[in-house]
Amino acid sequence: MIVGLTGSIGMGKSAVAAMFAEEGVPVFDADATVHKLQSIGGRLVDPIGAAFPGTVHDGAVDRARLGAAVFGDDAAIRRLEAIVHPAVGEERQAFLDSHAGALVVFDVPLLFETGGDARVDCIVVVTAAADVQRARVLARPGMTAERFAAILARQTPDSEKRARADHVIRTDTSFDKTRAQVRAVIACVTGRERR
Repeated sequence: MIVGLTGSIGMGKSAVAAMFAEEGVPVFDADATVHKLQSIGGRLVDPIGAAFPGTVHDGAVDRARLGAAVFGDDAAIRRLEAIVHPAVGEERQAFLDSHAGALVVFDVPLLFETGGDARVDCIVVVTAAADVQRARVLARPGMTAERFAAILARQTPDSEKRARADHVIRTDTSFDKTRAQVRAVIACVTGRERR
């Protein structure tokens, strides 16, 4: 059983993914995988450096420089995705192979945007009130209202994600209540048929 875990920026998806892991569910973290592939010795350092000169520093992809190189440029973002997505797909398959037969979570921020929803058995969307989301995101170092708006514009709207979800977990509540929702989802999906 593969659970696709997603949610827009600032919704608390990473915290929910950690709660699944704490409950013993193996979690494939797409963002962490990208970080690994772009770090020193990572197999995406050279391809990204070739496609986006000046974005590699001290043997690793400098994410701030890469972000500046692609920000607001749809063609550049598509070039970057053409490099990153296949490599992440290979890592995801290796993870799945090593956990065959188990309940696993794919933590994928762009699950709907990349068509990943077709490769999972169940979709869990993490959400929060818009004002809570905005406050969380704008509290991040280097984040601006303009950048936040640009990120949101590239993501499937939260309302659509919730409408397409099998389960919705709200994070604009206490950690205990959020954890209870995670446990309820685990209990439900371990007893359900593949969709």
